Amino acid sequence: MFTAIFGSFESGIIYAIMALGVYLSFRILDFPDLTVDGSFVTGAALSAVLIAGGVNPFLATILALFAGFAAGCMTGLLHTFGKINNLLAGILMMIALYSINLRIMGRSNIPLLNTETSFTKIGTIFENLGVDSFFNSLLTMVGLGDSLPDTWGIFIFMIIVTLVIKWLTDLFLQTEIGLALRATGNNKQMIRSFSANTNLLTILGLGLSNALVAFSGALIAQQGGFADVGMGIGMIVIGLASVIIGEALFGTKSIARATLAVIGGAIIYRIVVTLALRVDFLDPGDMKVITALIVIIALTAPKMIEHSKEKKRKARRRQEKLNMLQAAAERKGENHA
Repeated sequence: MFTAIFGSFESGIIYAIMALGVYLSFRILDFPDLTVDGSFVTGAALSAVLIAGGVNPFLATILALFAGFAAGCMTGLLHTFGKINNLLAGILMMIALYSINLRIMGRSNIPLLNTETSFTKIGTIFENLGVDSFFNSLLTMVGLGDSLPDTWGIFIFMIIVTLVIKWLTDLFLQTEIGLALRATGNNKQMIRSFSANTNLLTILGLGLSNALVAFSGALIAQQGGFADVGMGIGMIVIGLASVIIGEALFGTKSIARATLAVIGGAIIYRIVVTLALRVDFLDPGDMKVITALIVIIALTAPKMIEHSKEKKRKARRRQEKLNMLQAAAERKGENHA
């Protein structure tokens, strides 16, 4: 059980980078970008091809990020200069990326199990430093020695990387360009009145969004040991689920809190899916149904809770008015007496 939770937490940290990308397009730009399903695979495909070809895995991962940025910019160009509906622009780019990803890979699947990746290098470094033995000894002391993870390196490294990306995102959204980007998502007409180029801002925002998505895809491919042309199906739903769950549980009073909520939402989503798949009557093929149910619950539960609270507030106000009327009537009766 501990190993399953540990693995889902580790995956959730990596998927959180993708969720931050979805947050940029979905919440900041108010742009329903379906390019995510394609750019996620683009990052995985490019990094897998380069790593299998002997390129340094860290360099391959960075190049995947730039590939995602280019894909996002193309979606932005289709929408802004091509005057194509935002939803349709994302769909068109997603379809185009399917063929592009096949071209990059040369086949539908590239295995990385016997190849040195970023994570194998990191795992070796942490093992040599004695980090794995230290944490495993702690788990053994508390009675979890029969479910030790293979390495703590990926877990610790990805926490650091994800928090650094979150911090950089927060900083960027507080800069002049970042504020203009947020304003573009809130009110394009207003920001245009300040002579801001909303077309370029939209392209930049979508580029950054898909850069994070592709970066996450490259890391997932290296963690899982393969890149597959179909691994991006439903990524936009997973990203939205992470955003919605995080916002519902942790709130969005500030940008820093909102991005932290997205990371928390991604981790909670992976843990919930892992626990759900351990139920006897469910199997891995039911993951999409589980995802849909999680999103539905995350969307409806806050509204139902708010509706219940509003009913209680109205009932309280009604009772207070009745009490005031009764008190007034009693005082009036006492005066007459």
